Amino acid sequence: MRGERGSGSVLGVAIIAAVVVVSLAAIPLYGVLLAKRQAAGAADLAALAAADVAVGAAPGFPCRSASSVARANDASLRECRLEGVIVTVRVSASVLGFTVPGIATAGPPGALPK
Repeated sequence: MRGERGSGSVLGVAIIAAVVVVSLAAIPLYGVLLAKRQAAGAADLAALAAADVAVGAAPGFPCRSASSVARANDASLRECRLEGVIVTVRVSASVLGFTVPGIATAGPPGALPK
């Protein structure tokens, strides 16, 4: 019995170390997932802003407006395609060396394909 003394402490330290390692590995993953949501939100807002300009609800140029809104949401506009009053934008956001994309399409009600 004497040779097993303290083995519970070693096991406890090993379990704590495993939990710390898994937690540290999950932090970058969570950051990338958060950036993906940020890129999707920035794309949505940029597409809506560009569509507002395209239909005449706001002054300016659609793609310039989309770029400005994307930058304000910590993303960069990669593509802006205008087809009449329907606008499709692609943006990207960066986190921890990863680039995550976002895409959105906006236009007036009834103009978007289903």
